[in-house]
Amino acid sequence: MRDILRHNMKDDYYFDEATADRAVQFIETHLTHTKGELAKTPFILQEYQKEEIIRPLFGWKCADGSRKYRTSFIFLPRKNGKSTLAAAIILTLLYLDKEFGAEYYSAANDREQAKIVFSVCSDMIKNNPKLGNFVNIFKNSIVYDAEGSFYKAISRETSTKHGFNTSGFIYDELHGMRDDGTENLWQVLETSTGSRKQPIAIAITTAGFDKQSACYKMYDYAKKVKNGTLIDEQFLPVIYEADEEDDLQDPKTWEKANPGLDVSLKRSYMERESLKAISQPSMENIFRRLHLNLWTGSESRWLSDSDVVACDETISEEVLKGLPCYGGLDLASVRDLTSFVLIWRIGEKIICKHWTFLPLDKAEGRSGGLDGVNYMEWADYLEITPGNVTDYNFVKAKIIELGQVYNIQSIAFDRWNSSQLVLELVEENIKMSAFGMGYKSLSPPTKEIEAKVLTKDFIYFNDPVVRWQFGNVQLLIDPAGNCKPAKDRSTDKIDTIVALCMAVGEEMFSEAPIVSKYSRDKKGFFTI
Repeated sequence: MRDILRHNMKDDYYFDEATADRAVQFIETHLTHTKGELAKTPFILQEYQKEEIIRPLFGWKCADGSRKYRTSFIFLPRKNGKSTLAAAIILTLLYLDKEFGAEYYSAANDREQAKIVFSVCSDMIKNNPKLGNFVNIFKNSIVYDAEGSFYKAISRETSTKHGFNTSGFIYDELHGMRDDGTENLWQVLETSTGSRKQPIAIAITTAGFDKQSACYKMYDYAKKVKNGTLIDEQFLPVIYEADEEDDLQDPKTWEKANPGLDVSLKRSYMERESLKAISQPSMENIFRRLHLNLWTGSESRWLSDSDVVACDETISEEVLKGLPCYGGLDLASVRDLTSFVLIWRIGEKIICKHWTFLPLDKAEGRSGGLDGVNYMEWADYLEITPGNVTDYNFVKAKIIELGQVYNIQSIAFDRWNSSQLVLELVEENIKMSAFGMGYKSLSPPTKEIEAKVLTKDFIYFNDPVVRWQFGNVQLLIDPAGNCKPAKDRSTDKIDTIVALCMAVGEEMFSEAPIVSKYSRDKKGFFTI
């Protein structure tokens, strides 16, 4: 492979075997793994790491002897040893470059992410006393005194933005870099390399979901360089990804995207995660993005419209009267949607009814198809209040009225977004329950709703507002697999769905009475 590359290179570049071998030897002789089963054992590079990353980065030279590659985009799924590889590159630069007064950085999107590569670097040095003889390790930096050089971990929060004189840097998980239209951290570091003889900028990242981001633009650029449609001889693309149409459960798909499969990534783990992806809609985008390295249109889709539409069962209003039910109240801006939801559980089924309030002026302003929504077409499914703001007295009156019709046990409300309305409802002897908006509170009801929709045990009376808002939901999922609807990331309004989650959570966390699927009223028995 190297011979082919050498043959195709212009005379301006040459491959220095000795320098490439020296970099590999340094990593495999002096650096170790720092965690898991391989902790403290030598870091033996995988073939792709050696031949596609380390040897090209350090071996290819310009005619003047300086490093050829000035930018590299390394695109790998999660659990393929990105942090260990990033640490190895940083330490190879720090110990072998011999540039006096060099500045090396590992950059990340937040403090916690920034600590990851730094901790690996620090532990690698601690595992080898010979390396420790040359440096001093501080809280966020490693200083090579003899060379007057240092390595420092920085994030958007901790960086001073300017004042860098960067020799080389690695940006970990570039896909998460926020781009608010001002100069971002990548640009700050890249533009600070101008006075260095052989600077290097490396992005090492998994796929994201924002195709307007700086990371996607660099990914697109790297793809063009890789396939030859764009020539940039100082840019090194290393891309591992599946194809969109690939079977999620096919081991060949996993192998295509994950060069570390069976090394840093266990096949049994991929089997479990792929099963989750096909059985839980909320996990499919996660699996595609994190483990197959595919850019997705959203962070995590929740339920498909076809799943929601399939829940087409209805139930008589008379059945619900007298049965215990639980409420969720999402108090949005007075100029936007406020939603009150009641849920009943009968046998395996959850029944949902909502009263979503919208000011008349807002409803009329959104008519005519603005943002794809015509609220006035849904007037029969909304509580449209007079004027340009939602009158909370109107909301209060409606809840009191519903309390006279239905057997409301308690109503959950956002503890961080309460208002005078909540106090007034308490004065009306309605039990109000403060409800958290974190994963701990929202994950159980979110998963419960998903399960009921998928088994068609969810009744929402084919309400178009509920259907529309289900389609807007994007989920946030933490590393432990907990999930919750994300208002700030969803494509449009989800207030009714948030209220639904609160109502289901209130029922789940309370000592709710068990109601049979057979419910009696004055006229006899009703069966669902």
